[in-house]
Amino acid sequence: MAGMAEVELGELAQQKATSIPVRVFGERMVQDHSEANDQLKVIASTKGAQFPAELEEKQKATMQNLQKLSSRDFDREYMKQMVASHEQTVADFKKQAESGNDADLKGFAASSLPKLEGHLKTARSLSEATKTWKR
Repeated sequence: MAGMAEVELGELAQQKATSIPVRVFGERMVQDHSEANDQLKVIASTKGAQFPAELEEKQKATMQNLQKLSSRDFDREYMKQMVASHEQTVADFKKQAESGNDADLKGFAASSLPKLEGHLKTARSLSEATKTWKR
């Protein structure tokens, strides 16, 4: 779910962000999380699991709230959301990589962590930068 949300929110950032770095970050989210989602779909299919078809209600609400914003307000809130979601995702992936029961998912989590930690570092940096921007 989180990966799907990152892709959809990244697409929205490419359309609405006023800052080039935020737009580029959105593009990176679409690319990186689409690739990860494709990998997870393969793992899910080999396990007989269903990949989610749509976002959860909380993620839909976040998307709707961001769609209402414009200008620097969008950039600030989008980056704030990216920090929060990547903090949670990094924690979840660390837990899975360290103590997961499924070898395929454990390996996927471990191999994905460096990229996710890079996303989090960039998100934090951009989020801090957006706090100083004039409206």
